[in-house]
Amino acid sequence: MTYELLSGLSPAEADQVLALGTRVVVPSGGPLFRLGDAADRLFLTERGRIRLTLPMLVRGRQEDILIEEKSPGETVGWSALVPPYRFTLSATAPLETEVIALSREALCAFCDSLPAVGYKIGMNLAILVGQRLQLVQAMWLREMQRTVELRAAGVREHE
Repeated sequence: MTYELLSGLSPAEADQVLALGTRVVVPSGGPLFRLGDAADRLFLTERGRIRLTLPMLVRGRQEDILIEEKSPGETVGWSALVPPYRFTLSATAPLETEVIALSREALCAFCDSLPAVGYKIGMNLAILVGQRLQLVQAMWLREMQRTVELRAAGVREHE
């Protein structure tokens, strides 16, 4: 399997990183982490899917709003490598899912011992953060467009 976080690493380097991890099975409907939890591990999706959601109050009810869904090979919980080390979304498995959990401590120590590998992982992490920023920006722009259109429609009704 190819993991986006390990892109550009040799097979041996990728295997060394994977050896740092622990396989975790998340049952269908089970949580991997919640918004605000301490982020001491990040996860590589091995099989199944992980839904990343933002809990919001909608019409007086708490709802989990889907931000994105991650598939095998994709990374979840990169907040473990970004201060203040708190998860910024909630993650659940819509079906039984297996992930490889990598502790921040072990991964950072490994990257410190092999700076070239750490650089590649850091660059891959920057790509993941950038992708999330683009996703959230697109969502925000759609909402802003909707708000502007609603305001314009309201102004036209009162003219």
